[in-house]
Amino acid sequence: MFEAAQSLREEFVRLETQLADPAVIGDPRRSRRIGRRYSELSGIVRALDEHDRLADDLAAAEELAGDDSDFAAEADSLGARLASVTERLTRLLAPRDPNDADDAILQIRSGEGGEESALFAADLLTMYTRFAERVGWAVEPLEAEGTDLGGYRSVTVALRAAPGADADEAPYGVLKFEGGVHRVQRVPVTESAGRIHTSVVGVLVMPDVEEDEVEIDPDDLRIDVYRSTGKGGQGVNTTDSAVRVTHLPSGIVVTCQDQRSQLQNKEQALRILRGRLVAAAQQEAAAAAEQARRCQVRTVDRSERIRTYNFPENRITDHRIGFKAHNLDAVLAGELGPLLEALAAADLAWRLERVGRS
Repeated sequence: MFEAAQSLREEFVRLETQLADPAVIGDPRRSRRIGRRYSELSGIVRALDEHDRLADDLAAAEELAGDDSDFAAEADSLGARLASVTERLTRLLAPRDPNDADDAILQIRSGEGGEESALFAADLLTMYTRFAERVGWAVEPLEAEGTDLGGYRSVTVALRAAPGADADEAPYGVLKFEGGVHRVQRVPVTESAGRIHTSVVGVLVMPDVEEDEVEIDPDDLRIDVYRSTGKGGQGVNTTDSAVRVTHLPSGIVVTCQDQRSQLQNKEQALRILRGRLVAAAQQEAAAAAEQARRCQVRTVDRSERIRTYNFPENRITDHRIGFKAHNLDAVLAGELGPLLEALAAADLAWRLERVGRS
């Protein structure tokens, strides 16, 4: 496996050269894409360099050890450090999602439960927004369809990491396991008798990919324009600025109406469409492996219930990995760290198992 890492080191050197190329510097989109890959590989290259250095030092210490206790102790110390670096490098080289270093597009849609589901969709948006604030991500609203009580039938935002952030902290890689059906059990504000209701909300997490990373044939698109509705402000509701984009081969439909111009709404719709096409391709690939499907749920199919939020017990349960905690109030306030770390650990264990079988 480490032989394959040598090719990554060569790629790292090529990317380093490209980042200094004036043509790349002058192309922000290309520079950002290369920079993300460079950042992703930098941790692997550092670990590989340390592994090779420790292996050389250990070989030299073992050769000199003989009956010399000092060199023997040095060899033992180097061996322990080499084992630790080898374990870390193995984790870094385990097969991983190629989009892990991308920013993310997060879409939340209400489902069964009517207005209560829409209100919980708003709660989930707040939860993810507060988590983003904790880790230093920017949140960009893309599309929203609200309700009279302050909920959302559908809401979409983009999450963007700070410039220079570590690739392992990119929004898509961190949040990709949030995709699926989220179930809430609580007394709705619309319930006068105090009965507990169960509602569901669908979450879809997509990589925010660049335009040149996904090829979309213009002939595969049907684009309709219409008059915006809702709280659009002056000008938005008086022109045909809303856009509906239908991708004919897949049947995916994206609508955007929150921007002031038809062109802006079209650009936002195509941005969301690119993410959904990538997510659909990943779902299709994951379906080929049942274990991957269990660990990496990205659909909003109602059968894919991934988590329950039980308000009477202040309990949150992730059904995929058996995670359970009685700090629902803190989680909804943005303290998602332990849950996301547990999901990432389960995914890593599965990826390492694949390495062991290969």
